[in-house]
Amino acid sequence: MRGRRIRSRCLRARRFNSVTALDIVKTLLVYESVHHGCTEKVARAMGKALGAVLAKPQDVDAEALGGYDLVGFGSGIYFARHHRSVLELVSRLPRLEKKVFIFSTAGFPPLRAFFHMDLKNRLRMKGANLVGEFCCRGLDTYGPYGIIGGINRGRPGKDELEAAKDFARGLPED
Repeated sequence: MRGRRIRSRCLRARRFNSVTALDIVKTLLVYESVHHGCTEKVARAMGKALGAVLAKPQDVDAEALGGYDLVGFGSGIYFARHHRSVLELVSRLPRLEKKVFIFSTAGFPPLRAFFHMDLKNRLRMKGANLVGEFCCRGLDTYGPYGIIGGINRGRPGKDELEAAKDFARGLPED
């Protein structure tokens, strides 16, 4: 890992027969947000809900991932796929036998299954256990949308960020 060490602890209480036990769930969110900061907003919302560390792909290496129980990979959607830096990071990783999830922002989220396909396949080839996917609307100014100021202005908004937090809270803990 170059430059800094990535560490996080998220304490979650669980009740077992009237006894409270604390599980330490270490979570890392690896994201790339390039043009409008939409994906960064989503990553920060999820990170807050999970008590996660946020990092850019260039700041993460295979050794850093070893210390985490759950890893999220996300970016805006560019030409129907995640950002190149996220895809390249996953390709460089050795076996990744841990829980992962995917998130993104896009101009047209109903195509999420198509947009996430490349990253999902790369993660599965690495042996990762995909536990969830999240996609919401984000400002899209690509091509002709730029002429009119973009579509989904003001997105992700309060509702999308709350949905991102709800998604994150619903991820499996064990």
